[in-house]
Amino acid sequence: MNNAKLFVIDYSLHGEPKSFIIRLEKLDTLEAWHWASCDAGVGRIGRFAREQVKKTSREQAEKFGITNVQWRRSDARAQA
Repeated sequence: MNNAKLFVIDYSLHGEPKSFIIRLEKLDTLEAWHWASCDAGVGRIGRFAREQVKKTSREQAEKFGITNVQWRRSDARAQA
């Protein structure tokens, strides 16, 4: 993981805002929904690095009250 970067993922769980930081090589919207569901206790994280785990989709996450998933690089500057 030499190319790992820090990302901030913001989401709402039953209307309550949540946020966390994760270190990954790359992140996209589909991955952000999966990691938000993991943070909320809905998604599954593999026990081993090579274990293939089915990602939690947006539709599945929304059934458990997860909404408004957004992500950004942690070093991205806020726009005024």
